[in-house]
Amino acid sequence: MKSKLALVQMRCSTDADENTRRAAEFVVEAGKQGAQIVCLPEMYRTPYFCQKEDAAIFDLAETIPGPSTRILGEAAKKAGVTVIAPLFEKRALGLYHNTAVLLNPKGENQGMYRKMHIPDDPGFYEKFYFTPGDLGFKAFDTNAGRIGVLICWDQWYPEAARLTALRGATTLFYPTAIGWHPYEKDRYGAEQRDAWRTVQRGHAIANGTYVAAVNRVGHEKTEPHEAGIEFWGTSFVSDPFGVVIAEASTNKEEILVVETDTNRIEEVRRGWPFLRDRRVDVFGELTQRFVD
Repeated sequence: MKSKLALVQMRCSTDADENTRRAAEFVVEAGKQGAQIVCLPEMYRTPYFCQKEDAAIFDLAETIPGPSTRILGEAAKKAGVTVIAPLFEKRALGLYHNTAVLLNPKGENQGMYRKMHIPDDPGFYEKFYFTPGDLGFKAFDTNAGRIGVLICWDQWYPEAARLTALRGATTLFYPTAIGWHPYEKDRYGAEQRDAWRTVQRGHAIANGTYVAAVNRVGHEKTEPHEAGIEFWGTSFVSDPFGVVIAEASTNKEEILVVETDTNRIEEVRRGWPFLRDRRVDVFGELTQRFVD
């Protein structure tokens, strides 16, 4: 089965309505280019606000259903595509998640995934805003095959990729907001981005799946006097052998349309049968924080 994926690499302004309008336009354009499933970057509707802790920012969250699901649902229906829409979800009063909603080609909500791993690093203060996901790792049947959705920080955890692949996902989507602290870029930038690409290519190889990493671009600051974050783009698709078959630039808005083929998965898994050879009888310690 051959399918076409579209990765939308975009800039995110302070105007949430404008970001949503532009995202909907990207979805329709991706459909015109033959895409069957379109993925937006993490929290596409706003700048990456987790650079600081500010309770007023909770006002940016939206319910599901809400403005994004309505507008992007209309775009999905118009284009005849499935849309992965990553949102700042207001689940209840005072309860928020970093969530990806799956909208089918009829514009309907097919399901959602809530980010499981929540970072807390300088400039990435996500634990202040997001409750860890409680829906588990999931896979969804779509017009582009069975797919899994994980979000940004999840991409560093092989367990997340494995459990999603074990649910039958043939493509793992990672909507993302990741970049450089400008003062670190010259010294660490190349190796940081290489580590990010390498770990996800590793998930593709270890699980025999395609991986689609979708990042934003632009230099965003929450305060004028701060250095901010320079998002490194580089959205890419890796095949099941870890080969990067398409990659976007570091600094431009792009729609990356890529064809995948489940025959390639079958070919790779026959030669590298990692799922067959897993010793599931000895993995019990993985449920511990650390094995003393």
